[in-house]
Amino acid sequence: MQSVPAGLAPPRTSPSGRPPFALHASILIALLAASSAPTPLYPHYQAQWQLSSLDITVVFSAYALALLMALLTTGALSDHVGRRPVLLGALAVQVASMALFATAGGLTTLIGARVLQGIATGAATSAAGAALLDLEDPARPGRPALANSIAPMTGMAAGVLAATLMVRFAPVPTITVYAALIAVFAAQAIALASTPETVRRRPGALRSTRPDLALPSAAAHALLLNGAGVVAVWALGGFYSSLGPGFTQLVSPGGPEYAGGMVFFTLTAVAAPTEYFTRRMRADVSALLGSCAVIPAAVLPLGALHLAGPVLLFAGAALAGFGFGAVSQGALRAVVDSVPAREKGGTLASYYALSYLAMSLPAIGAGALTAGFGLRAAALAYAGCVAVLATVAVATLTASLRSRRRAPSPDTRSRSRSGSGSRPATNNYSSTSPDTLAPDISVLATHNR
Repeated sequence: MQSVPAGLAPPRTSPSGRPPFALHASILIALLAASSAPTPLYPHYQAQWQLSSLDITVVFSAYALALLMALLTTGALSDHVGRRPVLLGALAVQVASMALFATAGGLTTLIGARVLQGIATGAATSAAGAALLDLEDPARPGRPALANSIAPMTGMAAGVLAATLMVRFAPVPTITVYAALIAVFAAQAIALASTPETVRRRPGALRSTRPDLALPSAAAHALLLNGAGVVAVWALGGFYSSLGPGFTQLVSPGGPEYAGGMVFFTLTAVAAPTEYFTRRMRADVSALLGSCAVIPAAVLPLGALHLAGPVLLFAGAALAGFGFGAVSQGALRAVVDSVPAREKGGTLASYYALSYLAMSLPAIGAGALTAGFGLRAAALAYAGCVAVLATVAVATLTASLRSRRRAPSPDTRSRSRSGSGSRPATNNYSSTSPDTLAPDISVLATHNR
């Protein structure tokens, strides 16, 4: 008989006899779909309200920074008040943000809508991810971790694709896109209201909202090895999701307006399966392969500028997606697997603090460069910085791999002295067992503060 951790109720099933796993997974997908939906609409906003590239990057970064703050303050809230209240509140805020998008009349409204969206997404992502862990089926171990790993990129790909198609075919896409999302979130809230709670309430809700950043020495070492690659891939993702449509128009001025959304879709569509297929690869090898891919991913779009064609641009986006998936998968495992369970929440918060800062701050810098020197010069500087960071990551990870291969483990030295056949110990940073899946953002929600 399985024991139930303190504070957790046994997973309850829906009337059909199955836990509402699909509902919580769909909430994660829909949240991230909404986060990428504005990307194909940025050219509309720029043309309608004469917004600069800097304005667009500020709108984008407002979301990333608000999401980061929500993760740091509400990550463990659902442990105390329950998953369902947090999710219902977050979905209500998300509906409000969609309504604000649909009725936006200028830059200030867009920023406000993005801030609300970031808060809702950060809070709901933690609670939904934790609910998936609560509902794990012993017959299918590892499914919640895999869902948490794959759902974000799947959602972003679906969101940008759906919004791009609406830009192409739907009337008034700046309203239609958000009206469709409001309907999705309302339906999810109705379904969620009838699902059973998976945790018991316990005291400490207010205390749990205090940001808790912690980085033990082992995690600090792993993040130092992987930091350059992490910053490179998240910065590249920030560029494509904010300035990607404008850059696509610069590369191919006569191309269709929806092509900008398809470039970011290419990145996310490649990143999602990459995360899946690299989940059993050694963490350091995955991060190294991804960092290697980032170098040509940064250079190819510059070639597209000179050839005035989108082929190299889409090839660069695909490589960027592979790099994003492989680096984020490997680096996250390396950092989080190096610490005990009681320290994973604070460690993961530190990792995502670096990630979202890398996604937002360079994008704002690129917007400022665009305003002063033009998008072509900004793209050149951005690509150069990303390529340098990726090169540093490749050199650092390669040196670490070589030193690890040269240095015999303590068990190996002991065996050579004693002649015993004991098995060498496994390093949690450099490798994982074949059944180990990537840790996910929901660890923030299950961290016991």
